[in-house]
Amino acid sequence: MIPYRNISGKSGVLAYEIGDTYIKIEFNNNEVYLYDYNRPGKVQVNKMKFFAVRGKGLSTYISRYVKSFAKKLG
Repeated sequence: MIPYRNISGKSGVLAYEIGDTYIKIEFNNNEVYLYDYNRPGKVQVNKMKFFAVRGKGLSTYISRYVKSFAKKLG
């Protein structure tokens, strides 16, 4: 996983992994969640990929728009 830059210093995101059709997010509690093109959808996942690479806005986007679509891994 790639460490999240956390430009604001307030994010609950530690790291992320981007695949062709998904993004995995590791949060500060060390739990990892999967978001993919099936759930919550392609548009949302691509926005999450953008915020992940940018290093800002990912945690806010997740909590506002896609939190309930997460699949907990492991």
